[in-house]
Amino acid sequence: MNFRKKNYIAIILVLTIVATSIWAFYPSDSKDSRRVMAMGDFDAVTASAGEDSYDAYLTSHINAGRPEEVIRIEGEKFSGTTGEGFDIADDLEGLSGKAVVTPDNGSIVWDVLVKQAGLYNIRIHYLPIEGKSSAIERQFAINEKVPFKGADILLFDRVWGNRQDEIERDDRGNEIRPRQVEKPAWQIGIFTDRNGYYDEPYSFYFESGQQSFSLTALREPMAIDYIELYQEPVLYSYEDMKKEYETKGIKAVSDQYLEIQAEDAVAKSSPTLYPLADRSSPTVIPYNVSKLRINTIGGTNWKLPGQWIEWEFEAPEDGLYQIALKQKQDTLRGIYATRSLTIDGETPFLEMKRLRFNFNMDWEMNVLGDEEEPYLFHLSKGTHRIRMEVSLGDIAPLIRTIESSVLQLNEMYRKILMITSNTPDPFRDYQLGKRIPDMVKTFEEQAVIIQNVADYLEKSTGERSDKVAVLHTMVGQLKEMIKNPETVGNRLTAFKTNVGGLGTWILTVREQPIKLDYLIVSSPDKKLPRAGATFFQEMKHELGAYFASYTEDYDSIGNTGGEQDRKITVWITTGRDQAQVLKSLIDDSFTPESNVAIDLRLVPGNILLPATLADEGPDVAMQIGEDIPVNYAMRDAATDLTQFSDFDEVASRFHDSGLTPYKYDQGVYALPEQQSFPMLFYRKDILEELGLAPPKTWQDIYNMISVLQKHNMEFWLPIEATNASLVPNATFSMLLYQNGGEFYRDDDKKSALDTDLSMEMFKKWTQFYTNYKFPVLADFPNRFRTGEMPIGIADYTTYNMLTVLAPEIKGLWEFTLVPGTEQDNGTVNHAVASHTTGVMMMENADNKEASWEFMKWWTSKDTQIAYGREMEGLMGEAARYPTANVEALAELPWPIKDYNNLSSQWEWVEGIPQVPGGYFTGRHLDNAFRRVVNANENSREALNDYVLYINDEIEIKRKEFNLP
Repeated sequence: MNFRKKNYIAIILVLTIVATSIWAFYPSDSKDSRRVMAMGDFDAVTASAGEDSYDAYLTSHINAGRPEEVIRIEGEKFSGTTGEGFDIADDLEGLSGKAVVTPDNGSIVWDVLVKQAGLYNIRIHYLPIEGKSSAIERQFAINEKVPFKGADILLFDRVWGNRQDEIERDDRGNEIRPRQVEKPAWQIGIFTDRNGYYDEPYSFYFESGQQSFSLTALREPMAIDYIELYQEPVLYSYEDMKKEYETKGIKAVSDQYLEIQAEDAVAKSSPTLYPLADRSSPTVIPYNVSKLRINTIGGTNWKLPGQWIEWEFEAPEDGLYQIALKQKQDTLRGIYATRSLTIDGETPFLEMKRLRFNFNMDWEMNVLGDEEEPYLFHLSKGTHRIRMEVSLGDIAPLIRTIESSVLQLNEMYRKILMITSNTPDPFRDYQLGKRIPDMVKTFEEQAVIIQNVADYLEKSTGERSDKVAVLHTMVGQLKEMIKNPETVGNRLTAFKTNVGGLGTWILTVREQPIKLDYLIVSSPDKKLPRAGATFFQEMKHELGAYFASYTEDYDSIGNTGGEQDRKITVWITTGRDQAQVLKSLIDDSFTPESNVAIDLRLVPGNILLPATLADEGPDVAMQIGEDIPVNYAMRDAATDLTQFSDFDEVASRFHDSGLTPYKYDQGVYALPEQQSFPMLFYRKDILEELGLAPPKTWQDIYNMISVLQKHNMEFWLPIEATNASLVPNATFSMLLYQNGGEFYRDDDKKSALDTDLSMEMFKKWTQFYTNYKFPVLADFPNRFRTGEMPIGIADYTTYNMLTVLAPEIKGLWEFTLVPGTEQDNGTVNHAVASHTTGVMMMENADNKEASWEFMKWWTSKDTQIAYGREMEGLMGEAARYPTANVEALAELPWPIKDYNNLSSQWEWVEGIPQVPGGYFTGRHLDNAFRRVVNANENSREALNDYVLYINDEIEIKRKEFNLP
């Protein structure tokens, strides 16, 4: 009995604690609680984001007028250019008259006479010129000065569409996603914020009199017909539009119903906006329980501010129509997605600027307005275009507010870090409240601001979700640090994590995905179809999908061509998306031209060896590690490619460093597909604060270490997280190659790591960690983002990650050549080692000529460009392809300045040879490093010990394969 009582008491206590926690978690309604900010208050907060911000710019011109005059400047009447490639064209792409063609670099200036000073919006009539398939970027300046942050990068879209009007099917009955191709067209581009933080066009202040403005190319060429200074028209509310309908006698149409399949969009702003196959519901049109049907568009591909999709339809008669969407927004719980809608390039009324789509796991029929009184749109008889564009809407000021908070809290974190280091003494009182006088005040201000953002979100959505939990966590910690400032040092790690969480929150909330099945333009009297499935439809769907799972092979990639004379099997080890893109390219260009059928199979990465041993392997293996070809060549399992007469011509596509890992015994056993190498990344803003310049040599690094460490900041040198990859360390390879060293000697029969030079470079490398206390383990991209590591060396593909995951520091960082070693003649050697993946022909390939044709096609410039652009179009900038083809890299959508840096570093790249037993080199180099750094052993002795193991393994392997 006593035991039961104790249980009851324990349960009651637990329930009391939980109830108290929940009560404490929800905001109080008492008179003492903080008020929820109005939308305008968030704008006021972000005005303090910086002197160069757009808010500050508007504030400085708050009393300026908005002249009604439209000032037009013809593109060809420029006053000057910087750089080459500018040209004046007549009647370009259907244009009547002249236009100026501007290249992807250089700048162009126009003079303009402004009669009345004031704020103007700016629009441009432009044509995207064929380039590298990315959006056009320009920097805008007035009288040689960029007016505010935001005008430094203006984006202008290209227009994309399906290559074929009809959806194709493969031999398995699955519909194939249509490839997206550019469809150039003259467009009106408005100078606006493409981050989505401001849904109104930028306003620019011009003084009266003769002024000048310029556009500097950052990426991609464009033709310009004219530029106009104008005023964006004021939008009326729907209530005002209704009155206008009544005044003009415009009536609603009757008995009209148009259904527009969303996947049939005629134009898009990005190649990522391709149609999708959705099998989540039996109500999607078209539908098949087991086969892939292209039936929707959008989803997580249609999520970034500024992305738009456009549909075309024919209105049968003049009058008022309603518009409905069958849509699903199943991603943003606790928040909503926003779209703006235009018809024929104009916003019909104010409410169309911010269409809200709330969270729901199921498909919904969303009538614009509501079903009782839908919004009515006046359409004349004839062709019209509906465009829907991703907008942040009411969320924009909240994101700007949190972004401002992140920047200020990160700045405070760095101030604290300068005093405490990133490993504070838990028993020491750093007197942070006195040494950083504004610390507590900053925490107080940010706690109120972040709390208000959370409260506003909860109030506007009516629920509390994971989207606000991170805000509450940050507020809770800030309040604790305000109350107990002496504990800030001990909370530093959690503080950094929570600030990083705010940065992730910005990324998450900026993404506004919705998926569309179809649009309906109809008369208000028409009954709309049901969006959700009935119980019986759902049951039939689930049962059909269950039985189909036993009969359908969802991992196979179907063919679209007919029968060919020759056929080879190709294995690819990456994801299905990559395989699908490759298969599409094969069917489009390789098979029709070569008459060779490709059996493309998606396989696990570890299956090649057992399959080869069982004589069940492929003819060609793709995307394999650089250690595999030589290992197979030693066992007579790979084909020597030098036997083909045109090998030298094909090899000229690559730098010699890309082929080095595949050379063995006078032969070459693979071609490189991808090649990546280190670059120096640095934060421009932080180095400027510290009075530092990007280092050109290693001596420059030694000189800057003391300044960084004085401010408790760090320099990052790459360390493999594990030596399982068996790759020699990038920093050691740099030092070794820059000083004329090598990894192997005596015709690759012995390790060269026992030479005096290698020993000296190994000691130099380890001293960064023993003498200068560089971190052995760190998340460089994240620390780079927060500013803890404002400079470091990393693989150049880190660029893609930072571009996508750290938008708040866009424009504040760059990458350039790695620090070099000064030579006796005064030059600087910037050599680095690269890593590659390759494509290999197996020795037991049935048709080697056909296999060689495929390898040549795959590594060619055109195919590598097409694959790289398709992957970036499919997955965004994070998937930018590090091709090994020199000419192809130049055609991928890199900004000119970044490509020039990349190309310059590539000239210095060295390949690391692969030798029998060479897998011990990277492993034991790492082991020697750990012994020196962790066990404080002598560097020369540690490396010498492991060189013996390396040489023993090389000797064993050479004996095993009867090599001299």
